Amino acid sequence: MSQQEFDSLVPELRLSRRGFIVTSLGAGFALATQPIMAQTAIRTDADGLTVGEIQVPTADGPLAAYRAMPAGGKNLPTVLVVHEIFGVHEYIRDICRRLAKAGYLAIAAEMYARHGDVAKMSNIRDILDGPVAAASDAEHMSDLDACAAWAAQNGGDPARLGITGFCRGGRTTWLYAAHNPKLKAAVAWYGQLDGAPSAKQPKWPIDLSDKVKPAVLGLYGGQDQGISLDDVEAMRDALKKAGSKSELHVYPEAPHAFHADYRPTYRKEFAEDGWRRMLAWFKANGL
Repeated sequence: MSQQEFDSLVPELRLSRRGFIVTSLGAGFALATQPIMAQTAIRTDADGLTVGEIQVPTADGPLAAYRAMPAGGKNLPTVLVVHEIFGVHEYIRDICRRLAKAGYLAIAAEMYARHGDVAKMSNIRDILDGPVAAASDAEHMSDLDACAAWAAQNGGDPARLGITGFCRGGRTTWLYAAHNPKLKAAVAWYGQLDGAPSAKQPKWPIDLSDKVKPAVLGLYGGQDQGISLDDVEAMRDALKKAGSKSELHVYPEAPHAFHADYRPTYRKEFAEDGWRRMLAWFKANGL
């Protein structure tokens, strides 16, 4: 189904929707990320691109997402972009535009749309205990599948699908690599590798290391207070044992969220090196 065909069905779909709280994307940066480091935040223009909000058909109705792609592009390699806990705010939209400038169709869906508007929540604890805890991995996998299907009918090449994600989205990136063997490549930025299982999040990346078929590049910070180097080494060993083509790279002096150019954790040298590694990884693995 094309976007035009879907748009004609949106009113009907909204009547039957089973619970999306967020039905459209907000503007700017998420409240919980304030104040913004304006001197380092990267702003990518949309010249030569087609950008903006889209509605992705799912079993629960239309899912709000942001799309960026070269204008008029066809059969483009596609990258699914998975946001941090803060939703599809300006940083994530800019990442989509950066990928579009590199020749990709990039899509970032609002992953917590069923459970609350994280962009309007100012307290990180409320986000973690609310929408993040309530969302299930099964929902995320289904929504990413829906985004991949939308891309395949709207300028993307279904045979060239990739994914990248940041922080909590990095964890989801690992899970999706285990879920979808048709992926060509994935890049997980400081995604948690191990943790306590729950009903909504029953497995962690290290539990699924033997099911990761696509090539995943994991980018981690040696000074990350939330992801230990022991966990990184354990994941590396598990992937090697499983015969995976995946690799993990550690920046010894980098903290968590070192790519987040709008936050004090940003480290320009490591962020730029990681971005180059990501693009090279995609190219080397068929994207």
